[in-house]
Amino acid sequence: MSLKRYTRMEYTSPDDMVFGEAKYPVSYGLGQVIGAGVVVPEIKFAPRVGSEKTPESLRREFVDYITRDVLDRAITLGFPAVQLENEHISHMTNDVEHYAKPIVSGQKELMQKYHDQYDIALSIRHTIADPRMAEPGLREEMDQKHSYPQKIIDSCHVAAENGADLLSIESIGGKELADYSLLRQDIRGWLFGIGYLGSIDMEWLWPQIVHIAKKNRIRAGGDTCCAGANTAMFLAGGYMDKEIPRTFSAVTRAIAATRTLVAWEAGATGPDKDCGYEGPIVKAISGKPTSQEGKNSHCAHMDLMGNLIAQVCDLWSNESVEYHPEFGGSSVQCWLGNIGYEAALMNTAKQLKQDRLLRDLYMATDRYRSPEAFILAYDNAYKIGQAIVEYGSDIYMRAKAAAMTAAKLIEDESKFGRLKLSKHEQDMLRKIITDLSALPDEEGKFVDQCLSVYKDVPKFNPKNYDLYY
Repeated sequence: MSLKRYTRMEYTSPDDMVFGEAKYPVSYGLGQVIGAGVVVPEIKFAPRVGSEKTPESLRREFVDYITRDVLDRAITLGFPAVQLENEHISHMTNDVEHYAKPIVSGQKELMQKYHDQYDIALSIRHTIADPRMAEPGLREEMDQKHSYPQKIIDSCHVAAENGADLLSIESIGGKELADYSLLRQDIRGWLFGIGYLGSIDMEWLWPQIVHIAKKNRIRAGGDTCCAGANTAMFLAGGYMDKEIPRTFSAVTRAIAATRTLVAWEAGATGPDKDCGYEGPIVKAISGKPTSQEGKNSHCAHMDLMGNLIAQVCDLWSNESVEYHPEFGGSSVQCWLGNIGYEAALMNTAKQLKQDRLLRDLYMATDRYRSPEAFILAYDNAYKIGQAIVEYGSDIYMRAKAAAMTAAKLIEDESKFGRLKLSKHEQDMLRKIITDLSALPDEEGKFVDQCLSVYKDVPKFNPKNYDLYY
């Protein structure tokens, strides 16, 4: 399958973007329509430790407890539409017939009953686990020990054939270089790992996922850079954290958008994954719907853009919460209430024609809370998107352009005094700009340079990406 590279923006202005509306809305599942005028809550969950002991105990956890609790609470609160997301655990990937298949079919069967009885719009995203490891190999013909690449594809087939409405994955291509470079705050290595190698891995993986989705008449959702950019964001942390500078994390997020975009270029229709905070950039380029998470995902992690990131979302998620009892019901019921009421606020704003005002309030709340929030504000996300499409057919140059644009945006706003940066953050920003400026403008020269510099990085094997010394 050939990839359609984005060489122009689908939106003519950043102001055209707003939550609940996408240029290319999608319909799927049981009456679900995303991006056509409403925001839908997307509830994400994880089973309790120990529930995976047998296929039946895990099926019971996912179907009889989690899914039923979600559906009961959605009806109780009067929510008109809900999307579920089931992130597959390793057991479901390693034994798709016994673990995954009964869960996928059981969840859909229960959802069908509630849809038929209550006329609630329902859908479910199945996010396939990516257990691949760089050492045995990322491609099917390489991993003779675990067969993880083939197991991913098998899991996609089983999910698509037994009840999934959306197929997604959090793929790990380039992570070995990204982790190495993150610890050393080496922007060149991170760009090579995620912007370049990660994109190559996506080019191998995503045409297969799209083919499976089309064959089964469902939707290919999207990928995220959870393994890369979210790792950087978590290490950068908040004001008390000093693991890595937040300016470094912000620039990695811009690079991550170029990798996440590959899913769309392979034919995925979205909506993409909630934990891809690069979603506003990708939506600005593609016009396809995005799922986002922020203030209602603190059951899983914190961020410094909890309101801002809702600005252009089409699905609003809680991230992943372990199933357990709370005072207000089970955890999934309580967190569904949080995201459902937030979605209701957005939808009411749309009905009252105040959606752009609410969008701007969301954005302004966190715009200067961190460099990463600043570059993801929808006007700046659009500018980064413009830089990406200028080099749309060159996966190296567009990643470099995204990084430099983000860095310059932060630098300019810091000079005006609106974005406050510590001396440590300023020093890192100057280093990033200097290092990016020193990189060649030709893909071949960049790759040759990186293969020489990073040849001894543990676990890095160029053959995973069809590269050779």
